[in-house]
Amino acid sequence: MDQAVAASLSPTVLDWQERVRSAHAHKTPLRIRGGGSKDFYGARLGGEVFDTRSYSGIVSYEPSELVVTVRAGTALAALEASLAECGQCLAFDPPHFGPEATVGGMVAAGLSGPSRAAVGAVRDYILGLELINGQGELLRFGGQVMKNVAGYDVSRLMAGAWGTLGLLTDISLKVLPMQRAQATLYYECTAQQALDKLSAWRAKPLPINASLWQQSGDGEQGHLLVRLRGAVAAVQSALDGMGGTMLDHGQADAAWLACREQQLPWFSAMDPSHALWRLSLPATTPVLPCTEEGLQPLMEWGGALRWVQAPMQHAQALQALATSVGGSAVCFRPGPQVGLVASDDFGLTPASPALRQVQQRLKHAFDPHGIFNPGRLGDWALS
Repeated sequence: MDQAVAASLSPTVLDWQERVRSAHAHKTPLRIRGGGSKDFYGARLGGEVFDTRSYSGIVSYEPSELVVTVRAGTALAALEASLAECGQCLAFDPPHFGPEATVGGMVAAGLSGPSRAAVGAVRDYILGLELINGQGELLRFGGQVMKNVAGYDVSRLMAGAWGTLGLLTDISLKVLPMQRAQATLYYECTAQQALDKLSAWRAKPLPINASLWQQSGDGEQGHLLVRLRGAVAAVQSALDGMGGTMLDHGQADAAWLACREQQLPWFSAMDPSHALWRLSLPATTPVLPCTEEGLQPLMEWGGALRWVQAPMQHAQALQALATSVGGSAVCFRPGPQVGLVASDDFGLTPASPALRQVQQRLKHAFDPHGIFNPGRLGDWALS
């Protein structure tokens, strides 16, 4: 490493490099971990814990440029609070799943909240980042301004890689101003009626930011929530033409927070013997069949995201169902039978052999000895 570059680095980053080099030399697995709020996800969690929270803080923030550069170990809640002071936010509404969630974990998980269908995913807001690869080398991709796109796609690779490709240090993110107006509408309807409404609204220039349908008690009946965000005139015009009942802001904010953090009654009443499945489907996919207990899937993102509660034994059936309509199914929160199920049944490994080969080549290029988060995404990450 160039001496001038080394001198500008944080002692923490230099220590991290040495630790990774040692792990590489001895082929010692490392389990990269921020706040651990998403430890529930993954086929296997193994390796020596590598806690990133010692490297935290905002490196630079230019509200007028809509860009913030932050250290990976920074608490996600702290970053959002700093942005809110300037009337800005992370538009993709990232879930925390706990108070210890970090910015690095947010990027590594690549999970977006209720706003994702309207504003884009985590990866769409990554301008650049710095990471330590599996050989202890410090690499930089992208930049710290929105016009700088050198290495942009490489930066995006880290979103959803779950730490299997590298140890994130600094991350530059695009931020957006908070919308001037917001309202949430409530409708009592069946799942199919909700899909029909959402399909009709997609053809119109409405400021729909998020949607949620969930079952109400037994039977087919449920309720649909639709969040509007945008200019005052646009939101008011939508309210005048969409019908429904407008919720008060406190009730609406609580509902969307519970949705983002999976704290709705639909999630909290989950049978402990079941797993939670995440199905990504075309929004036009018809209503899915209920589980054996009569529980209907919870729907977000205009119908493109369906949450299903089912035993692990239903893995192949759910994956076949999702694949038949051009989607995918992933075991998001495993049930107690997880130890009896092969990693492929989680849906964590790429379905296409060609895609799996690309994943394996990327893994080898960034982490040739496979020391980072072995087993987290199934067997492909170990190849």
